[in-house]
Amino acid sequence: MIVTYLGHECFKLQYGDLTIAINPPSKDSDFKSSKFGADVVLQTLEHADMNGGKDMSYGDTVPFVISGPGEYETNGIFVHGIAGVSEYDPKTINNENGAGGKRVNTIYSLSVDGINMLFLGAQSGALPSTLSAAIDVVDLLFVPIGGSGVYDAKEAYKIAMNVEAKMVIPMHFKSEKDDCVKAFLKEAGSTVGAIDKLTVKRKDLENKEGEIVLLAPQV
Repeated sequence: MIVTYLGHECFKLQYGDLTIAINPPSKDSDFKSSKFGADVVLQTLEHADMNGGKDMSYGDTVPFVISGPGEYETNGIFVHGIAGVSEYDPKTINNENGAGGKRVNTIYSLSVDGINMLFLGAQSGALPSTLSAAIDVVDLLFVPIGGSGVYDAKEAYKIAMNVEAKMVIPMHFKSEKDDCVKAFLKEAGSTVGAIDKLTVKRKDLENKEGEIVLLAPQV
């Protein structure tokens, strides 16, 4: 499987002929729209910065868009969405639907090629208590580190250690040179350099424990 980071919270996962997009920005976002087609799209938050699934069609292929809690099966993969909470961009929240400046953030658990992934999206605050029943071993953890409505570097590292993921992929930043990235690496005691993409197989995860993988945004 090939994992490419497209900035903010957008990722492209490729496995054979299958392409999965996670949190692509919409055309209404200030972030650049993703210019690739996808078979499956996961959206954690109903916000222009992360709900561009409708724009991910290519040719005659219309992506299967998942945008909320529940259990899903498509293209031979299983996806479990668990309701979390986000304080991302509170000024855009309708208080009738997001009391206290919060809204539903869907955390996704999925497995591709035997690799178990947990994508936290724009989560803030404690992880939902129902999460532990939905996951077992986490191979790849995608965790926000940018603060301002999501975890900051210190909170993100604490969450990563509690989840006990084999590999940890930080997200929610513009550049690998951002202060939040430096702070996260300092928390982790890591001097890892950024790479353009991650190519990973199940066997590569053996004996891994909390390894930080820093992906440079490809935008």
